Amino acid sequence: MFTRRQTLGLIGAAAASTILPQVRTASAAQTTLRIGWQKFGVLALARRTGALEKRLEAKGVSVEWNEFTSGPPLLEAVGADALDFGVTGDVPPLFAQAAGGNLLYVGAYRGPAAFHGLLVHKDSPIQTIEDLKGKKLAYKRGSSAHNFALKVLAKAGLSLSDITEVDLPPPDAGAAFKNGAIDAWAIWDPFFAVAEADPQTRVVTTSEGLLDNWGYFLGNGTFTAAHPEIIADVIDELAKVGAAAQADLDGTVKTLSEITGVPADITRVTLTRSQADLGKVSLFPDQALTYQQALADDFYKLGVVPKQLNVSDIVWRPKAS
Repeated sequence: MFTRRQTLGLIGAAAASTILPQVRTASAAQTTLRIGWQKFGVLALARRTGALEKRLEAKGVSVEWNEFTSGPPLLEAVGADALDFGVTGDVPPLFAQAAGGNLLYVGAYRGPAAFHGLLVHKDSPIQTIEDLKGKKLAYKRGSSAHNFALKVLAKAGLSLSDITEVDLPPPDAGAAFKNGAIDAWAIWDPFFAVAEADPQTRVVTTSEGLLDNWGYFLGNGTFTAAHPEIIADVIDELAKVGAAAQADLDGTVKTLSEITGVPADITRVTLTRSQADLGKVSLFPDQALTYQQALADDFYKLGVVPKQLNVSDIVWRPKAS
């Protein structure tokens, strides 16, 4: 079972997902790049290796790291000028844009096909997606798991009105799942992989074949406009970190396991899922824009976001040198 200790290992010193960490204000010196990170993926590896510090040192730029458990509060900080750069899934940027946050899409990456999973207890009466009707389904509202949950429900012809939505960040959802307070849990890796490994947990479905698992790097609008060369350097360096990590999966498994506290065998599962490739980091591509705009349109029609969004309004395109 997904224990509180395992959850805390993933969280580390991160703030609760509904609380903005005490990061420096917008008046901080612009020679400091303030990064919001979560304990997974290329950005976590870059933090461990010091790759960004080495890349930016010649430009007189220092790096400050602030840890988060999910995307919504991270992007709240980016949009409020409390951070300069961060990483998140597909849904948080929609809420941040709708709230008028001062942020831009500056890069993207592709996650594994089965990055998300819908979990129930081994002896649960829920055997199919249709069986979710009338049940308590937990996920973090405004996170990528929110999109996954909606796609799962739609596949079975269900909507939010057919289930009891329980808005919980991963630590609280893990505890609620363990004690039976919720019937099902929609969650992302590495939380998904940890819970999946427990013999008392059963996977009803995953995101494979259901949605494209895009993730994004976002920059504060003011910082990006003032320092486009720093943002370009960061994306380029993260692509290099990702390619090197993908070429040495054994070493990457060991490093990420140390970072997250997740056992190496479970970490390997997250890195070897179908379509997993840490090197798939780039500036924001047209394919991601098409996907993200369709997601924004869907969420507006469902009443999840309060207004129609034009995603291209906050996409950063570096000027040709």
